[in-house]
Amino acid sequence: MKPSIKTQGSTESILSYIRPEVFPTPFCPGCGHGILLGAILRAIADLGWDMDEMLFVSGIGCAAWIPSPHFAADTLHVTHGRAIAFATGAKLFNPALKVVVIGGDGDLASIGGNHLIHAARRNLDLTAICANNYIYGMTGGQVTPTTPLGVRTATTPQGNSEPPFDLCRLVAAAGATYVARYSTYHIRPLIRSLKKALTHKGFAFVEVLSPCPTQYGRRNKLPQPGEMLQLMKEECVSLQRAEGMSEEEIEEKILIGEFVS
Repeated sequence: MKPSIKTQGSTESILSYIRPEVFPTPFCPGCGHGILLGAILRAIADLGWDMDEMLFVSGIGCAAWIPSPHFAADTLHVTHGRAIAFATGAKLFNPALKVVVIGGDGDLASIGGNHLIHAARRNLDLTAICANNYIYGMTGGQVTPTTPLGVRTATTPQGNSEPPFDLCRLVAAAGATYVARYSTYHIRPLIRSLKKALTHKGFAFVEVLSPCPTQYGRRNKLPQPGEMLQLMKEECVSLQRAEGMSEEEIEEKILIGEFVS
C-alpha cells in the first residue's frame, strides 16, 4: 500500500467509498456518528488509499453502523465487545491488511475493555476509533464507563455517581503509541488526526466525542444537536492551550489533541 498524501479528498472519491443502497442511514437526527463517518472516509480519500486493501471491524452499537453497512469495503460486524479480538486475528492472518476497528464507548471500553488495554499493551498494528457519546445509545441509554459524573441515564436516573474513564490516558498508560482525542465539532483537526492514526505503525487510538441528542441529550436538558455541539466547543480545550491554564480552569474542561504521537 503506497498512500499518496493529498490536501482534501474530493466528493466523488468519498462517495465511491459508500454503498449507495444504505440510504437513509440508521442514525438518529443530530447523531454525531454521521459526521465521524464522513471524517473517516475523507481521511482515507486524502491518503488515496484503496479500500480493497482495508478491513473494518465493528461490534454492536450505534458506532458499529459506521462501517457496516455504509462502507464499500470488507467489513466484519461481530459480537458485542469483541471487535478488537476479531481484528487481531485478521491482522495476524494477513499482516498486509490495514485493519481499522470502529466502536462506541460501551463496546470498546466496557464490554471490550480488556481487549482494548491488551491491544495497546501489545502495540498491535491496528487503528481503533472510539465514537464516544457517553452512553449506550442503541440499547436504551444506559450508563457507560465514560459517562460523566452527575449525568442522567436510563440506569442512573438520579445522576451517575461513578468517576468516568479518561480513555486516552488509559490507553496511553497501557502502551499505545498513537493516542488522540477530538470531537465531531473539531472536524479539521480530527481528519488530520485520523490520517496520522491510519498511517501509524503500531496501536493507534483516536477517541471522538460524538453527540447523542436522543438518549443522552434528552435526559440532560440538551435535546437539540446544535446545543450539544456548542457544548463541545465550549468544554474542549487543546493540550497546548491547557499548558497556560490553572488546574481550576481546566477542571471542568475536556482536553483534546495528541496525547501520544
